[in-house]
Amino acid sequence: MHSLPLFFRLAGQPVIVLGEGDAAEAKRRLIERAGGLVTQDETAAASLAFVALDEPEAAVARLKARGVLVNVVDRPELCQFTVPSLLERGPVLVAVGTGGVSAGLAKALRLRLEGLLPQSLGALADALGAARTAMRQRWPDGGTRRRALDAALAAGGVLDPLGDHGAQAVSEWLDGADQSSTGAAEFTLLSDDPDDLSLRQARWLGSADVVCHEPGVPDAVLMRARADAVRQPLLPGEPAPALPGRIVVIRRG
Repeated sequence: MHSLPLFFRLAGQPVIVLGEGDAAEAKRRLIERAGGLVTQDETAAASLAFVALDEPEAAVARLKARGVLVNVVDRPELCQFTVPSLLERGPVLVAVGTGGVSAGLAKALRLRLEGLLPQSLGALADALGAARTAMRQRWPDGGTRRRALDAALAAGGVLDPLGDHGAQAVSEWLDGADQSSTGAAEFTLLSDDPDDLSLRQARWLGSADVVCHEPGVPDAVLMRARADAVRQPLLPGEPAPALPGRIVVIRRG
């Protein structure tokens, strides 16, 4: 990754915006939408600053010297952070960024996603948040609870995020959810390109608790697994095979 994507909570926090015109006004609207407090005082005690000046170098140098993180309009080489194109569905935020390479591409992708994500997605997220206690009661074990939720949210699942769910969808799922989610699967990679994974293989990796693999499996493929999944070699100490190797994924009950 060229950048670490983060969601920064701005509610009640001052944010510096230097400049006038459409670009500066757009930044002000964005900050206010996130609950931040816009200030034009360069010396304000703020963590973030947006600069929309014709000659920003001096102001940027002063801000950076104070430890303020800076975004400079149309000057990616001066930016310490970039602003992605945002899609909002209630509490669900989808951010598409290119690291400042092409804002137009990020916008185009966001517009395509707008047509894919239903308006009901925000209500689904709120319902899942409200059901946390009920889910813990239904599945006291964290791993079992996560697997049940993974199955419900999978493509074609009862809570598929791309489906149009009513307000009672989560409670109905909790009333009838199947608690059985144990299993294992094995497959052999045909290339070292993670894009060559089948949809089923990608789902296996994304939901596995344990990923066992031969030494030749590339990191680019293993990165498709959950970050907290346990990784362990199938054949430690042996040379890498000609093909990238076998993978065994395990879901614990």
